Amino acid sequence: MSNEDRVVHLVDDDADLRHALTQSLELEGLTVVAHNDAAEIPDLPLRELYGVIVCDIRMPGQDGLEILKRVLAIDPTMPVILITGHGDVQMAVEAMRAGAYDFIEKPFPANRLFSVVERAIEKRRLVLENRVLRNALEGADDLSSRLVGRNPAIQHLRAQISALADTDADVLITGETGTGKEVVARALHDFGPRSRGNFVAINCAAVPAEIFESELFGHEAGAFTGAQKLRIGKLEHANGGTVFLDEIESMPLDLQAKLLRAIEGRAIERLGSNKQVPLDVRFVAATKSDLSADPAKFRSDLYYRLNVITLAIPALRERKDDIPLLFFQMAREARARYRREIPEVTPALEAGLMAHDWPGNVRELRNVADRFVLGMWQGFEVRGQSVSGGSGNLGERVDAFERSVIIAELSRNGGSLKPTYEALGISRKGLYDKIRRLDISTDAASDV
Repeated sequence: MSNEDRVVHLVDDDADLRHALTQSLELEGLTVVAHNDAAEIPDLPLRELYGVIVCDIRMPGQDGLEILKRVLAIDPTMPVILITGHGDVQMAVEAMRAGAYDFIEKPFPANRLFSVVERAIEKRRLVLENRVLRNALEGADDLSSRLVGRNPAIQHLRAQISALADTDADVLITGETGTGKEVVARALHDFGPRSRGNFVAINCAAVPAEIFESELFGHEAGAFTGAQKLRIGKLEHANGGTVFLDEIESMPLDLQAKLLRAIEGRAIERLGSNKQVPLDVRFVAATKSDLSADPAKFRSDLYYRLNVITLAIPALRERKDDIPLLFFQMAREARARYRREIPEVTPALEAGLMAHDWPGNVRELRNVADRFVLGMWQGFEVRGQSVSGGSGNLGERVDAFERSVIIAELSRNGGSLKPTYEALGISRKGLYDKIRRLDISTDAASDV
């Protein structure tokens, strides 16, 4: 957020105090808009306002409590900070119950007001970012809502799916566990003409080897002991649609030759039959391994037959800018499933999500979102520091947010301090002060 966004609307009828507070806040890099009464405040674009309101309680005309009620009626998330005299403390406590962000009792040092305003602005930033994410999700087209993200790699993947969906080209999908390979396969099916047919998913790692051939190709009655009636195999069941072969690297080697023959000839023979059954199917295979690495485990001819088009799904750690958007979507889905409200997404939570490496990728993120909505998530470790979703008061949460961001940046820079404070946009002394205050370990850090 730039300085232009850090706006404080200051309302006080005392001209001297208003001038002094304006000066002190501007010296801290904030933009201050001063008002001698509250008449203009409700007319501001409050729902889009990237800032906070600081208002005296005792004023002629509309007092601070009236302004608080009018502002929160327009936007319940707008931070309103009240300035109180000694005799107004009980009134301020009532205002807190009504939704005020905080109150400061006169007289107060300038840095006390700045500290409260800074925390309020950070909270406001998070609220508005979440609002943007919600609007983006609600306005997304169907493919964008399935493959959420603004990262160039995901945008390119969506463009590839759009280009391939109306073709019959066989596709090999590569990606780590949990990146969403079946989501991509279903999108290829659903956005093309084969959506009228069946989408048949086969997990090659889950089908026992002794029944694999019968599962794929089907069998005639009496083909083997126990085959009492005709069985249509999964490939035949997919006629007119799509076959998705997940974890294809797990397919037994002897069946790979039979699958290759079915793909090339677009026909199968049921076990116990000599009659060929034509196949009108599209084959989409998925793997987390390099199929060309070991021909003794995976036939090279089948690999090249499947590898007509390859779609590579990036790992979540390679598109961390998409994590807030993905997390918010998954939290909304969890809210609908479990009929629970989404807890507050705090700065500490956001920082922890961005700092985590996500070895389980999108699947792991979904599990975290589910636990978060259910109130069962206790956080995870980020370089030895515990990051959770919402424990502690606001000051502690902001400290956790700063700590997590600094630790993540140090990690990205291999412990080097100079690129860290440059990337964070603070001075060398500023970084050192934060490291000491937040008790961040710098055992492996270097000042280069």
